[in-house]
Amino acid sequence: MIQFTQQDVQLLDAYSDTVSSVYRSMSPAVVHIRNQKSTNGHPGQEATGSGFLISSDGYIISNHHVCADAQALFVTLDDGTTLQAELKGSDPSTDIAVLKVDGRHFPSLAFADSKQIVPGQIAIAIGNPYGLQQTVTAGVISAIGRSIRAGNGRLIDDVIQTDAALNPGNSGGPLLNTQGHVIGVNTAIISSAQGICFAIASNLASLIAGQLIMKGKVHRAIIGVAGQTVNLTPRMREVNRLSNTSGVYVFEVVKVNKLNHNKLHYGDIIVLFNGKPVTSIDSLFTYLTEDTIGLPAQIGLLRNGHLVQEVIVPEASGN
Repeated sequence: MIQFTQQDVQLLDAYSDTVSSVYRSMSPAVVHIRNQKSTNGHPGQEATGSGFLISSDGYIISNHHVCADAQALFVTLDDGTTLQAELKGSDPSTDIAVLKVDGRHFPSLAFADSKQIVPGQIAIAIGNPYGLQQTVTAGVISAIGRSIRAGNGRLIDDVIQTDAALNPGNSGGPLLNTQGHVIGVNTAIISSAQGICFAIASNLASLIAGQLIMKGKVHRAIIGVAGQTVNLTPRMREVNRLSNTSGVYVFEVVKVNKLNHNKLHYGDIIVLFNGKPVTSIDSLFTYLTEDTIGLPAQIGLLRNGHLVQEVIVPEASGN
């Protein structure tokens, strides 16, 4: 029989109180989504998932795969009210979708800065697994800067790995910190592994959601690489006179066009884009806007520890 000290009990109580408090405060903004799918223009099977309100006027974030092929989308609120939702936009390359419901003044969640996330911090997931209303699980951030493949085959970068349990139906729900702020959008489970779940980091999710709300789709430039954020050593920074403490390690090069394919190599660390620091996947994404499509761009790479400048041409992503 395990014996707990008074200090252990106090710590466990504090942890329990934190999770319970976040759940009580934030769950009213978490919704259940029912997708009446269309098959060749005819009603098909239903799919369900989760989402969460990000504004008082009814904008909701969920996953692309929750809302895909929808003939009709219905959102059930915390109080049991069901509303038909409009799909404002969906991005298969990041598995993010935005819906809109009309009605009263809705409770909403705020985004945290995912650049501040560290492995080991508490992560709290709220969702509707198997259609059950409002369940909560808790764990820790296991790793950051992961990459997973979206349903369209593209790699989603800047993904959070957590051991907060997710189940079918949790997709699209929020991953929260202890302040109740969104640090990620729950998106995937590895069914063959125990306790390995993923969420799209909040900075990327909010960036994509903003474009979907404003334009209905994401116009992005691509340079044909998959990468992950890595720290730079003090020597790398000193020798190459870099202010960056981190960059983007290239672990896959896709042949987008011949120029980029020949100039970007596996193992390069991207540190500059048109003279501006690239410190993470997030920061690289912010530079790769539709305004850069088709225009030469100078990219700074650490190759074998030395800074190399290459000229590349970003291309349209095609979705």
